[in-house]
Amino acid sequence: MRTINKTLTLAAVSLLSAATLQAPAAHAATAGTATGCPAPSRAEIKRSYEAKEDKPAKGATALRGVHVGYIPKGFTHGQVVAQKHDGVTEYGYQWTADRSDIDLKRRFLWVRVVCWPGARELADLKKLPVTLGTFTSGTKTRTIGGRQVLTKPGDGALGAGRYAGWVEREGVVVTVMAGRPHVGNLDQIIGGVKVS
Repeated sequence: MRTINKTLTLAAVSLLSAATLQAPAAHAATAGTATGCPAPSRAEIKRSYEAKEDKPAKGATALRGVHVGYIPKGFTHGQVVAQKHDGVTEYGYQWTADRSDIDLKRRFLWVRVVCWPGARELADLKKLPVTLGTFTSGTKTRTIGGRQVLTKPGDGALGAGRYAGWVEREGVVVTVMAGRPHVGNLDQIIGGVKVS
């Protein structure tokens, strides 16, 4: 079962990456975009494409230009997930534990920055051009961690938990997906995310 789950996880990450990172070196990004949006390095794009894990997981500065001030304890693995497509750059980090992907007690956290020129206000998130983690249905506007966010239950490929996102500034979107064991920590997680 563990091998099947590992294969499914790698397949999901490959799905995120494969369409746009077939030649990783051709898609290298700079340290940031014109909007001041953090972007992955060439090495990070390559690691994402190859689905390489960090054991142990990286900490608060896993993403250049992003500080995740509160990361719950208990994560054993981490992985950068990065891709470029249709004028959009996605740059994120996933923290996970050893439990099976289908275990509702599985601990995971995914923080992602999406560099998208169309992002100006919260309502724009409903048009966010991403493959995984859209805000097209079931969303609610809430204040979490001192920020106005769109939120929805995690489902399907996102897993069980809560998904939230906001426009940090024009052209810079931040999304957070917290597994069910960490939904109660979303105030601290979201409040602790700082984008430079």
